[in-house]
Amino acid sequence: MHSPIKRWGWFALGWLMVALGFIGALLPVMPTTIFLILAAGCFSHSSPRFEAWLLDHKWFGPSIRRWRERGAIPRNAKIIAIVSMAGGYAVLLFTVDPAWWVEMIVAAGLIACATYVATRPDA
Repeated sequence: MHSPIKRWGWFALGWLMVALGFIGALLPVMPTTIFLILAAGCFSHSSPRFEAWLLDHKWFGPSIRRWRERGAIPRNAKIIAIVSMAGGYAVLLFTVDPAWWVEMIVAAGLIACATYVATRPDA
């Protein structure tokens, strides 16, 4: 186990991730599962009790376990994620009108993220 200061840091970060995940569950513009996966990782360093709580959670536990076991993402979640990335990029282009180099950096980052998501195993 880590030192008490590191353990409390992981614990606090875990709860921050849980809060962001639950906010994401309520707001359609924010993801949920990624924050809860990160929370489970934080709790694995600080609180086996809360790690188990997340892994056993009725709604979120299966997704977190699939990710841990196989790095798997459900096909419908992949589609939603990639379409959301494209939509966010379109909103950026049509509302902000960024410099061309900003467009390219954002596009490259989104392409990398979409490729990563698309190449994960199906859950």
